[in-house]
Amino acid sequence: MSEDSKGNNVKVQIADELQAGTYANAASVNVNPNDIVLDFGVILPNVQPTTIKVQSRVILSHNTAQSFLSILQDAVLDWRNKQNEHKQHNEQNEE
Repeated sequence: MSEDSKGNNVKVQIADELQAGTYANAASVNVNPNDIVLDFGVILPNVQPTTIKVQSRVILSHNTAQSFLSILQDAVLDWRNKQNEHKQHNEQNEE
């Protein structure tokens, strides 16, 4: 479950063909007056010049991008905090 901007529960459905996801190790952000374009890609190894093959493009309104930024930031901070807790727990067990 997810929540919308008003805190209401929202059910998220993912089509079967999207379940595996798409790997990306590179991203590009382009902003214009109407929207924000996110390109996610893969850096192709052993190719000169360095080449990024775009795997997925997501176009967001500015409002949606702002909401996405907040959600992503919270998720990364939560992950980082859990990593730090795990590291501290391991260090205490080693003493």
